Amino acid sequence: MADTAKPVLLATVFSDYICPFCYIGDLRLERLREFYDLKINWCPLEIHPETPPGGKPVSELGYGKTQWQQMMANLDRLAGEEGVSLADHEFTTNSRKALLLAEAAKSAGSEVFHALHRRLFEAFFVDGLNIGDETVLRNLAAECSVPTHLVQSAWTDDHYAEQLQQYLAAAAHHGVKATPTIFFDERHRLDGALPFDAFLAVARAGYEAQQMSGQSRRSD
Repeated sequence: MADTAKPVLLATVFSDYICPFCYIGDLRLERLREFYDLKINWCPLEIHPETPPGGKPVSELGYGKTQWQQMMANLDRLAGEEGVSLADHEFTTNSRKALLLAEAAKSAGSEVFHALHRRLFEAFFVDGLNIGDETVLRNLAAECSVPTHLVQSAWTDDHYAEQLQQYLAAAAHHGVKATPTIFFDERHRLDGALPFDAFLAVARAGYEAQQMSGQSRRSD
């Protein structure tokens, strides 16, 4: 049940489960729930479709050694601000099956979807699991009470693949160039894992804009 004491804030989020800045952004959004009753339209984007399901070493991503070390140090700092310790990451993977699974899990209700959504991030970035592996995904789905029939249909029903294509088209329409990108409306957006104060400032501006346009409404 929604917290009726909190104002409703609508958001659209473009993200991928193998994007570390998306994980940080997701943690920032969770902190926003202290201030708002968030209603989020999750739009998954596959950022590295060329990566094989078995994964590949991060050394093949094209970053120089110093650049990679600096980026990892920054990620560790950002994660630390959210009370999270990241696993040492030596590989990346293909996220398509994870994205399809999450999209299918929406049919099981917000509680099941949200549990899986958070667990996919944690599995990859905290536990160091390969979320491109079907067995790993089945185990995570069972852990989060995703119905078995949805797990199978996620990868066989064209509906979910078509949904991913629609999100890709929407991202192009709105000028999304990277993940995470978070919209509160057309004029108030966040690109990347910005400091929480920046999240809160843009969220407040977006809420005011939604109030003026009459968008915001109470959750069920």
